[in-house]
Amino acid sequence: MDQQKLEAIIEGVLFAIGDAVSMEKLSEVVEIPKEELIKVVCDMAKRYEEDKSKGVRIIRLEDSFQLCTKTELYEYVRLFIERKGRNSLSNAALEVLSIVAYNQPVTRSTIEFIRGVNSDGSLAKLVELGLVDEVGRLDAPGRPVLFGTTEEFLRCFSISSLENLPEIELLSSEESEENEIENNDEIIDT
Repeated sequence: MDQQKLEAIIEGVLFAIGDAVSMEKLSEVVEIPKEELIKVVCDMAKRYEEDKSKGVRIIRLEDSFQLCTKTELYEYVRLFIERKGRNSLSNAALEVLSIVAYNQPVTRSTIEFIRGVNSDGSLAKLVELGLVDEVGRLDAPGRPVLFGTTEEFLRCFSISSLENLPEIELLSSEESEENEIENNDEIIDT
């Protein structure tokens, strides 16, 4: 198969599916080895990124590829979506999302323990938006649902895998107490 036809098939499949397509399935469809497919798609992705007249790009999500809108067009897409009535995430939903992202798989009770408040509404909104989903059940009494992030989460935050999440700096209880004392001293001094 010639290169142009191969790339046209890959582009057509990625466009038609709309979601991430596994490298294995794409490799089977175009009948080339996975390693060769990766090289072809990565070359296509580079050209898409460099071509300023293109509004789409190809991203890699762990073991899959997806055709999606370029990040510099985010504002235009956001405006279009907002006009359709979709709301942005509340601070509470963002907080729940970050807890799930950094602690997954995680139960609802763990999320609520970390936040200190009921998180049913925020969690339901994240599931509705496809950013969080049920990933299993904990082997414990009651078999509580375990939640994790989805590929949609990776797309929305422009990261290719959970390993690319920004590092978070955790304070030990001693550091936390020291910061609290320093903050209290500043309040007293003012």
